[in-house]
Amino acid sequence: MIAVISADLLSSTSYSQELLEKVINSLNQEFKLINKLFPEDSGFKIFRGDSFQGIIYDPGKALKVAIQLKTSINRIHLHEDEVNKAFRKEADLRLAIGIGTYDFKRDSIMEANGQAFQYSGRTLDEMKKENRKIQLKTPVENVNNEFDTSLLLFDTIADKWSTASAEVIYYLLRDLKEADIAAELGISQSAVNQRKKAAGWDAIEKLLTRYEFVTKEHFSNGE
Repeated sequence: MIAVISADLLSSTSYSQELLEKVINSLNQEFKLINKLFPEDSGFKIFRGDSFQGIIYDPGKALKVAIQLKTSINRIHLHEDEVNKAFRKEADLRLAIGIGTYDFKRDSIMEANGQAFQYSGRTLDEMKKENRKIQLKTPVENVNNEFDTSLLLFDTIADKWSTASAEVIYYLLRDLKEADIAAELGISQSAVNQRKKAAGWDAIEKLLTRYEFVTKEHFSNGE
């Protein structure tokens, strides 16, 4: 079993050239970071200018990767002369995680196929008809039902993030400590802690722990 993440940029036609360039550059940088986390190449690649897809061979890590990708985009703003301030999010992603078999392997992920690819791609298409930003589809209906509710609640939390909140969550997902984040951003540790609480990190951390436990219980990594 593998996990496939399919995603597209929300309302990308309204992005300025400057914003779109920052988003694309950020995504490409994240793809490199993700590849360093796992022994297998994830194959993440942007296509059509506003969509991408990649494989996570450890399904238990797929949600963390998806939220890391999301926050890497949510933290972007064009106010370069006003660092470390909170702004309204200017860019966002719609993400679908599909867990299933990997039946047709090719050198290019764009030519690969299987249950995980179908679940991920079809779910992303269905999400376009709804106001959902992250969803999960697996062969186990009980798992789907549990995380349909949990991820809807996550959407509600994430929709309230500012760019500053998203940035702190991004670094927490990369396993940085509060003191390290403070040094990275040039702010106090107490400010990091306040942003962390405001962004709902405790609930997100519990969601990630639950997701990893459930997916590891039901799905074998890479098999």
